[in-house]
Amino acid sequence: MKTFLLSLAAVLVVTPMLAQPVDPNKRDEDLTKSEADIRIAEWTNKVNALQSEYDAANSATTQLNTQLTQLMNDAKKCNDDIYALLGATDASVADFRERLGRIESRVREIDRTSNDQLAPLIPEVKTLETQLNGMRKEKLALLPEFYNKIIDIAGMIRRIYDRVPKASSGSYTVGTWAKDRDCLWNIAGKDQTYNDPRMWPKIYMANRDQIRNPDLIYPGQQLAIPAAGPKSDDELRAERLYYRRKRVAAAAAARRVASERTQQVDQQEAGSGNKK
Repeated sequence: MKTFLLSLAAVLVVTPMLAQPVDPNKRDEDLTKSEADIRIAEWTNKVNALQSEYDAANSATTQLNTQLTQLMNDAKKCNDDIYALLGATDASVADFRERLGRIESRVREIDRTSNDQLAPLIPEVKTLETQLNGMRKEKLALLPEFYNKIIDIAGMIRRIYDRVPKASSGSYTVGTWAKDRDCLWNIAGKDQTYNDPRMWPKIYMANRDQIRNPDLIYPGQQLAIPAAGPKSDDELRAERLYYRRKRVAAAAAARRVASERTQQVDQQEAGSGNKK
């Protein structure tokens, strides 16, 4: 009897699985009992499959959340280590962020100005550039939050300079060294020119017709002063060549002094030997 009941139960379970699918267009109320059992079995299997997929997705989500939490903790520890390395605090970082934000906001505002209205704003751009370069020297500038932003702002400033007309912004009459201390470095550093002595190659390249050696200019010379802006490729090449030649000349002078000193020592030693 027990064996018969087990066999009957197996038949009842397997029969719906082996039965032909019910017409999906047939309404539930029109189904026979066996068809209803088949449809219920089909939907039960679908529900079970979806439940399995949901459980798998939920398990994967839990694992990903655990990994995300670990990554966030690692990132916080890394950030804390960087803060400690730079001697930074939340307050100092907030202050740096606020100062950099002011510079960025104003640079973006100027960058939206039309070209014909840009020239009068160049002095302010120079001031903003000076402030940005000052912040670049601070340790906090190395933080990932600020590093690329500073580079982007510097790029905007260069684009603003590039939009300024390249025509000459005026001229300068060279004075005497005794009174005015005029050389290309000092002239470029004056308020009426660039307020930046490192811009001397711009003056040099614009006046090659009368300046052969950047170290030699003469009182009374009328020098053209190009408009403010980044150094051109030619100006950068001239600057590199000038400093390379200065280094070569300095090294040669040092060797000459050393040689003369050696000769003096040799002569002194030779004189001492003759006296003996």
